[in-house]
Amino acid sequence: MPFVHVHMWEGRTVEQKRALTKAITDAMVEHAGANPDALHVAISEYPKENWARAGVLGIDRKDV
Repeated sequence: MPFVHVHMWEGRTVEQKRALTKAITDAMVEHAGANPDALHVAISEYPKENWARAGVLGIDRKDV
């Protein structure tokens, strides 16, 4: 049972998440020999104020 966990900032549409999970599933089938019926993809979304890189919160970054 392959399990792919995606962590990202919130803000994507349901259509974007559909496309993302389809692309991940297709890639796992093609490159890892996964059975698509047994593959799980979980998306965890975080507000920018709950994610930091290099000690700077996402809401304070100027490069995103």
